[in-house]
Amino acid sequence: MNESLDPHVLLNQVVDEFFKNEITEAGKSILTFIQLLGCSQGYDCELGAIALWRQTGKIVSMKLKPTQPYQPLLLRLLHGLTGLFLVAAILTAFWTYDTYDGRWGRIPLPTYREIEGIHGTFGLYTLLLFPPFVFYAFHRGQRRLIQPDSFAQLAQIGKPIWWYTLNRLFNTFALIALAFALFSGRMMDEKWLPKGELNHTWYYAHLISWAIMVAAIALHLLMNAKVGGIPLLLSMFNRRFRDQDSPRRWPSHLSRWWSTMQQGAGFNGWQTPRLLLGLEIVLLLSVVAAWLVPFMV
Repeated sequence: MNESLDPHVLLNQVVDEFFKNEITEAGKSILTFIQLLGCSQGYDCELGAIALWRQTGKIVSMKLKPTQPYQPLLLRLLHGLTGLFLVAAILTAFWTYDTYDGRWGRIPLPTYREIEGIHGTFGLYTLLLFPPFVFYAFHRGQRRLIQPDSFAQLAQIGKPIWWYTLNRLFNTFALIALAFALFSGRMMDEKWLPKGELNHTWYYAHLISWAIMVAAIALHLLMNAKVGGIPLLLSMFNRRFRDQDSPRRWPSHLSRWWSTMQQGAGFNGWQTPRLLLGLEIVLLLSVVAAWLVPFMV
């Protein structure tokens, strides 16, 4: 085994090889790395029993002590704040619809004309957090997103890799849905609804994005609960963090990452697949367009 590899990278490679049933010598060390990292990737110890090594046609399984996965502090902050403002935007979006529209049903919410401005504020906060969240997801967290072989792995219906692949696809889908919601929201004029102008194309697009975003969040939560259980969901709310995750170390981490990028090695030695790189560019361009296009039309 190459000991110079980042343990996160090696562990993810081992996990992927295991679930593809293509275990190599690296498989012998999977438990060691799981204990070393404390299940830091969030999907390293979701299964109650993990097959460690297959040598004689038998799969040796060991019952692991239930452990809450460790999530990097920066991920928890970006994911938590983005999720908080997004949920607030979703709730106030429905209240806005209920106040000004209601053509497809409504609930007895109090009429509050200022709710549209509050919804816009939460949407703006989400838009500001979206670029760093995307950057983190497509670099440090890229193994949680769609992979070049994801569609091929979908053929293994019912196997663990199938569920993990679905989880990665729905994680990616949630980011795309959020980009659509943010862009369509920026294309709206805040004067439309108070004036009763309910037939604008971008208003309909934003309504559709609301429904898609609600579905995306539901799928995201359900799939993470499926592959990681309650411990994985609760790990995003854990307030403790490791010393190497401390904000005091972020400047040195950033400096080391920038040095690595200049050498063309990527983050932690990872090369970003073209699929992810292209998708990242599209999402970031959608943010740029969300800021610029409203001033151009």
